[in-house]
Amino acid sequence: MFNYKPVLYIIGVFLNVLALMMLLPTALAFWDGENGTMQFFESAIITYAAALFCMTKGNRDLGRFKVRDMFLLTSMTWVFTSGFAALPLVFVEHISYTDAYFETMSGITTTGSTVLSGLDTLPRSILLWRSLLQWLGGVGFIVMGVAVLPFLGVGGMRLFRTESSEWTDKSAPRTATLARDILWVYLTLTGLCLLCYWLSGMGWFDAFNHAMTTISTGGYSTSDASMAHFGPASHWVGTLFMMAGGMPFLLLVNAVRKNQWNIWRDEQFRGYVLFLASVSLVLATWLWWHKGEPFLDALRMTSFNVVSVVTTTGYALTDYSMWGPFAVTAFLLLMFVGGCSGSTSGGIKIFRFQLAAGMLHLQLKQLIHPNAVFVQNYNRRPVSDDIIRSLVAFSFAFFLTVAFITLVLGLMGLDLVTSFTAAITSVTNVGPGLGDLIGPAGNFANLPDGAKWLLSLGMLLGRLEILTVVAVLTPAFWRQ
Repeated sequence: MFNYKPVLYIIGVFLNVLALMMLLPTALAFWDGENGTMQFFESAIITYAAALFCMTKGNRDLGRFKVRDMFLLTSMTWVFTSGFAALPLVFVEHISYTDAYFETMSGITTTGSTVLSGLDTLPRSILLWRSLLQWLGGVGFIVMGVAVLPFLGVGGMRLFRTESSEWTDKSAPRTATLARDILWVYLTLTGLCLLCYWLSGMGWFDAFNHAMTTISTGGYSTSDASMAHFGPASHWVGTLFMMAGGMPFLLLVNAVRKNQWNIWRDEQFRGYVLFLASVSLVLATWLWWHKGEPFLDALRMTSFNVVSVVTTTGYALTDYSMWGPFAVTAFLLLMFVGGCSGSTSGGIKIFRFQLAAGMLHLQLKQLIHPNAVFVQNYNRRPVSDDIIRSLVAFSFAFFLTVAFITLVLGLMGLDLVTSFTAAITSVTNVGPGLGDLIGPAGNFANLPDGAKWLLSLGMLLGRLEILTVVAVLTPAFWRQ
């Protein structure tokens, strides 16, 4: 039997937070004297009524929580939150609920794909609401990636299991403390990013919005030109703080709380930084050599775009699809990578590539020395067989999901480039795809409604590490 009441209660808590957040754009719309004040307020009232119903009918006792309950809670929270977060877009912008749901699912999952255009002339309340959704989704995923997914054993995340991801009565206070510490680090980075953007020449409103969508690696901007609307100094600021958003936040928390500042020892962080630096340098050299760009400009553009794609932020600076076949192929492959585990970024994640490379190395050694016994280690700890099985299952499910979405989009009449890159960018939570329709210079507004719902599911699957949602969709999950 499912323990529905605690699940319902926690969904109510999230909706209550969402309703409170709606009051911020309500106040901004009132201050600006623009359309949206009553619409945001009505959306907050509806969301609060739903939250009150869930909290009244639910039960805050988490003592009987089981693994299946956690799978259900993790999936349903994002579904319902996106559903109610779409209301202001429907009421203010008068777009269809399909478009509004796509936009908010993209925001909360920090994907960054959008159906809206004319951002430079949109009400500031709508721009703020989009940024808030990404900021909330970013910190929510960090906590989930540190405290929940390791507990569920999804996709090799058990490798990062801590005392705060045991999910027992005794671990609940530790989980709450960890969540609070993560929030403080997240707030601090957001504040620093805001200050640096302002010093780089952005206005306060633009700096505030971009700080939220940079740290959350979400990619929503206040301009159709995205970061190309701002000066070169802001590009370097964005590159730095996108990298910070893709870091494992547990390292930052331990550095502050336990004075463990030697984060370079962490194998995942080290691989993440070296990978970004090497790819950016290679592409900058190629752009300088073949396109004649000044090297510093080439390094700025490639570093920004590489970090934006790898951390799945999705900011657009230049249309890199115009750089030639080599660059297009490189960025297509970079869409799969992702940042670190326990960060705001999506994608496959750096640690999985490191584990797969270690497995390949051991397999080659085993072929040469068939009678020898080898043990794979990661971060000076042995990697168990169940982590390897989970990693293989995740990888198979990931590519199967991309293939399925690509095929269905093709059935809807979309061309191969649009179908394939839309599937990749939704499941990896990158944002823009490739091609004229959904590339860095386009958006998703002209896709069929069915495609938008399918891609919304793809964003949810990617954000929750595929298997968390797939488990809920299987018949075996619902059997007694």
